[in-house]
Amino acid sequence: MAFAFPSFPSSTIKNVSHLFQSLARWNLSPPHSSSSFAIFLHKPRSVSYQASAMQSSEIISENKMPLGIDEKTIEEYTSQSKLLLEFTKLPNIDKAWVFKSQNDENVSKAMFLVSQSNLLANKRRKYILSANISKSKDQSVSFQWSPFPTEMSGVSTVVPSPSGLKLLVVRNGEDQSPTKLEIWSECQMEKEIVVPQSVHGSVYTDAWFEGISWNKEENLIAYIAEEAPQAKPTFNDFGYSNNNENKKGLNEKDNNSWKGQGDWEEEWGETYFRKRRPSLFIIEISSGEVRAVEGIPRSLSVGQAVWTPQNDNHLIFVGWTSENGFQKTPRKLGIKYCYNRPCALYAVSNPFGKSNDETTSVVELTSHGLSSAFFPRFSPDGKYLVFLSARSAVDSGAHGATNSLHKIEWPLNGVPKPNLNIIDLVPVVMCPKDESFPGLYCSGFLSNPWLNDGNTIIISSMWRSRDAIISINIISGQVSRISPDSDHSFDLLAIDGDNLLSVSSCPIDPPKLNYCQLEASSNWNWAEVSSNPILKSSDKIKSLLSDHSFSILKIPVSNPAVNLSNGGKDPYEAILISCKDSKNHATILVLHGGPHSAFSSSYYKSYAFLSSLGFNILMVNYRGSLGFGEEVLQSLPGKIGSQDVNDVLGALDYVTEKGLIDGNKVAVVGGSHGGFLTTHLIGQAPNRFFAACARNPVCNLSLMVGTTDIPDWVYFESCGKEGKNNFSESPTPDYLTLFYNKSPISHISKVKTPVLFLLGAQDLRVPVSNGLQYARALRERGGEVKVILFPEDVHGIERPQSDFESFLNIGVWFKNHLNK
Repeated sequence: MAFAFPSFPSSTIKNVSHLFQSLARWNLSPPHSSSSFAIFLHKPRSVSYQASAMQSSEIISENKMPLGIDEKTIEEYTSQSKLLLEFTKLPNIDKAWVFKSQNDENVSKAMFLVSQSNLLANKRRKYILSANISKSKDQSVSFQWSPFPTEMSGVSTVVPSPSGLKLLVVRNGEDQSPTKLEIWSECQMEKEIVVPQSVHGSVYTDAWFEGISWNKEENLIAYIAEEAPQAKPTFNDFGYSNNNENKKGLNEKDNNSWKGQGDWEEEWGETYFRKRRPSLFIIEISSGEVRAVEGIPRSLSVGQAVWTPQNDNHLIFVGWTSENGFQKTPRKLGIKYCYNRPCALYAVSNPFGKSNDETTSVVELTSHGLSSAFFPRFSPDGKYLVFLSARSAVDSGAHGATNSLHKIEWPLNGVPKPNLNIIDLVPVVMCPKDESFPGLYCSGFLSNPWLNDGNTIIISSMWRSRDAIISINIISGQVSRISPDSDHSFDLLAIDGDNLLSVSSCPIDPPKLNYCQLEASSNWNWAEVSSNPILKSSDKIKSLLSDHSFSILKIPVSNPAVNLSNGGKDPYEAILISCKDSKNHATILVLHGGPHSAFSSSYYKSYAFLSSLGFNILMVNYRGSLGFGEEVLQSLPGKIGSQDVNDVLGALDYVTEKGLIDGNKVAVVGGSHGGFLTTHLIGQAPNRFFAACARNPVCNLSLMVGTTDIPDWVYFESCGKEGKNNFSESPTPDYLTLFYNKSPISHISKVKTPVLFLLGAQDLRVPVSNGLQYARALRERGGEVKVILFPEDVHGIERPQSDFESFLNIGVWFKNHLNK
């Protein structure tokens, strides 16, 4: 298959209308569709300091040096920061949509939502780029790209309508300012709806609660937003003030009053600060009227709304109960990365409340025997409602586990009823054999995930240590891997009839755009879109990574316990990124969090940067990781701090004994549970690591259990299913002792390794007190410790400046200690 592309200059357009105008100028009609303490606490310096360091090799005098940094370190900062900038520049495709042209069946219109790090603004810059996709009879495909991108300044998200003729632009206000919803057509903004805080707060654009859905006629949009804040008491010079007596039109200052705090309301934990109750709203485009959907119990937080295909009289949504505490007491436990929160599908009738003959009613669709249901999608003909379930996570207590896929035969009259028959399509896979299908490990669906036959759904899913694209026939339940059988990873972007847009990558090769065609023989023809203007890595990066190689290694389990499940005895995997003459280079051992997550063989900007410094990288998918079946995943709970630690050391021994690395020159880095493993390793194996870095690490479970947004995680991972059943906000002395003994801090007296701590002060998942306590304890024992505290960051430390400074410091820390 051949691709041919014109070459266009790059620019930025800040007005949304330019998107459609540029399409018109290039004969791209709007898309259509049938569908140091040394330790010191360090407040991060601004990027202006980093930039000056990058632009000058001048040696800075001692009295101008930042605290704890010497001349050698300044030189290292200068050289590494220039290199890291090269890796930071590469954009990322966040979403893509493809629409069929109404005028030519061989032409489709693609729209890409792209983001790029903007270090000076400390934000991700978002923009849209469009392309014509032309297919000829000989199966050749060409992309004609629009000449300029359209920057979406101040935009929270964009969602095109099913036809591609309209575009919803969401601009969430900051502080107490209103939300703006804009409806754009070909060359103009048709309507701007300003929604005050008295109606609702910010629209959810988080890919979990988020649920923006156009109806078929494209005159209604359902979406999820934070409900309007509850009334708070008002006080003035005379004491308590009756709100009803306040003068209308005056603010609190003009009215000589102030608002009290009122009752405390629980939030949904990490990354959901001030997010208490996601609620369902509908906007009627013609009138601009916004209405809250009535009849939904306040005990439910809602998300992921979709319209029924037959008419506009029903909406399907996911509801999460707030009764997640001990013995189902009211408690909003953290939900970010936590698939073990019970949820169900609901249908609401007459959601906009326009029918005088019908009141709004809510029906639970999955109440019988299914503890989890999310990401609903209707088949194109409306006969089936397909959805994912994380019931293995909910029922076991694991925060992530193997998913299953189900369907409901939708009533012919389109009216939902409770207790509809739920059919299992793809069950939980317990113990896959060799390289066979390991089960579903996907975090969501495309808005339109269907091939032209209407029976085949396409999704991305973990397949051992790879990201794969798979097809599922919802009639037969047959699962097929359709991405190439290679060690590269593939991620689905959009579907174009029977063709796919995807991104492929590997640890030493930045992402590439691919177009895949389904041939008459039912084979898939994959080809790279080689001249795309989005995913262009610099020649310098290509050169730096060109002499590296990578492999996926199978690590045998050493001395497996007799009572271990079969899956728990199977080899686990590790991904090794090797420099040329790898034994002559130091190695960085990288550990993922979760613990029920995984590394895939995709491109990680940060680890590619570290490998370009001359380090081998070893990423271990210890037993308990996603992508290998449910038995091996469930082998870890109750054994953290031992089984996972032994697996990591086993992988390290394996690559050392095979002569792949020098086992005497190893550093270790991990975040969250990976930080738990990092601090465990330097205590349990104190002579094996020349340096360590821990990002928001779990260091003391007995401290964490009373401060985290997920105390149930501490019980479950420490004790297994027994812990799930005994979870309480008031742990007994026996449990506190058990938690402490399973924690890295119990081994702190043996630590010799210099440790860099990177901590987010706003972390609700592993509060900053955990890392600081461990760092202070190391200091009092004479350990070498450096702490960098990011005042505004949460658990992921992902803000552009923080991410940049984090990995710059990791590189400098490891380089400096390697040479000691």
